Amino acid sequence: MLKAASFWAREGQITAIMGRNGSGKTTLLQIAVGEVRPDTGVVRFLAEPYERPRLPVLARRGLYYLEARCRLPGTFPVGAQLGMIAERFGGAAFDRVVAELELEELLERRAHELSGGEGRRAALAAAMIREPQCLLADEPFHGIAPKDQQLVGAGLRRLAAAGTAIVATGHDVSALFAVADEVIWCVAGTTHGLGRPDDARSHPEFQRDYLGWHLES
Repeated sequence: MLKAASFWAREGQITAIMGRNGSGKTTLLQIAVGEVRPDTGVVRFLAEPYERPRLPVLARRGLYYLEARCRLPGTFPVGAQLGMIAERFGGAAFDRVVAELELEELLERRAHELSGGEGRRAALAAAMIREPQCLLADEPFHGIAPKDQQLVGAGLRRLAAAGTAIVATGHDVSALFAVADEVIWCVAGTTHGLGRPDDARSHPEFQRDYLGWHLES
């Protein structure tokens, strides 16, 4: 249960929120987009406070929420859906994003025909074509193959390089440390900013209580 916790997103950087299952990582993102209402607190987006945030309102201002295990809807093939997003927000990114995430052979398939990693890449492609000001990605690396993790990580870094502020949660240590600029530790109902991944690795309590065997990796 969260008691007093916060997180932040910085333009052009990836912030990783790490912690054990049930520590509150997903709840933090759900609070930020209005899916969960906290007892107290306020969400600030683009310097404006929201006591009762709503995702449609925040989305119009440039927030994109990528839920855990998110997939595109199955109504249309992947290519058609990405094409509609490109048409709405700028078609120049379509071919580049499809190539970067290696989606060429998946464009005629529907979401239910994709593997977990393929589905995650397709969902991320929608965000990359949209080019939001801020992306909240809940467990983007969870349960997918190393090759898919590499492609998703490269996609997140590409978005950050274009100026998007990104927050990614999870406990996939290697994948998150490979892309993160900053680490937040969610533990015991609160959050601790640990700085860069190298700083997090050298934090004694984080090493002992969370990284465990990853300490030597």
